[in-house]
Amino acid sequence: MRDLDETDMAILRLLGENARRPFSEIAAEVDLSGPAVSDRVARLEDAGIINRFTLDVDQSQLRAGVPVFVQVTAPPDAVEDCRTAAAEADAVEHVFLTADGEIWFYARAQVNGVREWLAGLLPDADGIDYDVTLVDDAEWTPSLEGTQFALTCAECDNTVDSEGESSRIDGEVYHFCCQSCQGRFEDRYDRLEKGV
Repeated sequence: MRDLDETDMAILRLLGENARRPFSEIAAEVDLSGPAVSDRVARLEDAGIINRFTLDVDQSQLRAGVPVFVQVTAPPDAVEDCRTAAAEADAVEHVFLTADGEIWFYARAQVNGVREWLAGLLPDADGIDYDVTLVDDAEWTPSLEGTQFALTCAECDNTVDSEGESSRIDGEVYHFCCQSCQGRFEDRYDRLEKGV
């Protein structure tokens, strides 16, 4: 597995600004040919760095409800249920799980009564509390500036460097910091597949 170079980072930045940007336009910016850019993008997809190209819809243009930011505090045994409920709700656009176990999410509530909407959205469990903030304006501008990509080993969570290994298992690409981590992961995967 090779490290990402400055050209890869430039391509990622340009795609981050506009995922529909033609490869010929990117090629002119990074001083490569269109096919060379296409090859690099394909390698970034194969490595799992680019997962998909998405559509960024300006919900305010669609008048899709009241924008709210919700902070949910839940008992430890209810955190995952709250996160899942928020992530699966149609009105929720972004869900975050904080290090201290709170769930924060941004949504565009399509109802007059946000409390009633949240009561139907969140699991019915003791100890779940939330704060709602009405959002005046929101902008989502992911940036790659200052970012150094570091792939994480699927086995031990160490950083994968140029000496690392990659493996495609059932259509998913996994990255490993060393061959022993790759072997342990593949052995455990095989045992799980066989039901052992």
